[in-house]
Amino acid sequence: MPTIEEVRKYYSADDPVHGLSHVLRVYRLCEQIGQKENANLRILRAAALLHDIEGDVDLRENHHLAAADFAEKVLRQEGWEEEDIQSVLHCIRSHRFRDKKEQPETLEAQILFDADKLDAIGAVGVARAVAYAIRAGMDVYAPPSPHYLKTGELVEGESQTVAHEYLFKLRHIKNRIYTKTGRTLAEVRHQRLVDFFEGWMEEIGEYQEV
Repeated sequence: MPTIEEVRKYYSADDPVHGLSHVLRVYRLCEQIGQKENANLRILRAAALLHDIEGDVDLRENHHLAAADFAEKVLRQEGWEEEDIQSVLHCIRSHRFRDKKEQPETLEAQILFDADKLDAIGAVGVARAVAYAIRAGMDVYAPPSPHYLKTGELVEGESQTVAHEYLFKLRHIKNRIYTKTGRTLAEVRHQRLVDFFEGWMEEIGEYQEV
């Protein structure tokens, strides 16, 4: 079983978005939800600790696949049974919000998905969204165009911003949570997220709701 101390070397300590601090929050959420939902905590803990390895900003599109490949090597070196390895890999491959090719089918995969998404909303989620924009060189403040609000497509000269991320993804996360425990936790965090972004976007410029 990989431990927190062992995986520290795989994550950046100064990455506020997908670094060690994020992984440890997801790990704690997985334990909290997993205990309530009677999940296999061995599978869940390993998946949580390994789910964002190789999580560099430039690799975000396929980070879940890179992390699964790395996790497989780690677990095979530890002598895990094949069935358990595949269970962990499924959790990792299916945790990404934007990639719907492999959906979380097991309870453990659903809990990892929920925990990872819970860390993307609430007060922590707001901080992570802004931090990601800054690290990626995105414009933090520009409101989305009316065309984007209707279609989700950027117009010529428009850049992806934190406001875009909120409208496209963050405000919809609450409705994608799988577990009962996760949904309960999401309610409070969702309201914190909405209160911040609605007030912030009102201050930087009005937008037309879809």
